[in-house]
Amino acid sequence: MCGCYRPELRQGQTLKGETKSMSDDFQKRPLLVSLYERYLVDQDIDTYVRQLSSSYTPGSLQRLAESGTRTARRGAVLGLGRLADYRANMSLGRALVDSDRGVRTLAENGIRRLWMRIGSPSEQRHLVAIAEHLEEKEYDRAAQLATGLIQDSPWIAQGWHFRGKAFFHLEQYEAATQDCHQALEINAYHFPAASVMGQAYLLLENPVSALDSFRRALRLNPNMEEVRAQVIHLQRTLKGK
Repeated sequence: MCGCYRPELRQGQTLKGETKSMSDDFQKRPLLVSLYERYLVDQDIDTYVRQLSSSYTPGSLQRLAESGTRTARRGAVLGLGRLADYRANMSLGRALVDSDRGVRTLAENGIRRLWMRIGSPSEQRHLVAIAEHLEEKEYDRAAQLATGLIQDSPWIAQGWHFRGKAFFHLEQYEAATQDCHQALEINAYHFPAASVMGQAYLLLENPVSALDSFRRALRLNPNMEEVRAQVIHLQRTLKGK
């Protein structure tokens, strides 16, 4: 048994003749933080997701997204947006109002991805097709496809939102508000549905309901600056009446 005397060292101090490894601090940090910081340098999302999935479950990422350090929350939210299924909706929804803007931005991008991964592969393809028709401004076709999805899978909030968005562009504003309301009934974090509902109420000349909808959207996602501007404008308008 060695009886060698080793004096106590202050943090960062080494004994004479010893060298401190440059990776000591790296090794002491959580793996998630190290992987995320490496991703920030190389911007290789595929490698990041692969390494993350081999070390963390979606459940552990959800816990870190809500209680980790700022960097850990960012890394966890980025991972959830790429890896998780709809069971992470609440965690990403809560991350939308995180104190850190970076977390909020990653959560917004991630939760939008998550909503497109709900259901069976067939239902997911259906959602992609509707989104493509909306992007191409083919609103009639988008509404038709969304109606079919709603009939088969009424529990998918994104289907209701997509049809509400199509109805809005088809100037069927009452129908748009109804579909967006249903989307929010199914998924209470669906801020785009609240925003479209507010726009539809505005065109229905119902500023009180529009303001309520925009406020709801902003509570869900405080990063929506255009919605914030609408809230301020409507508050001033209604106050002046």
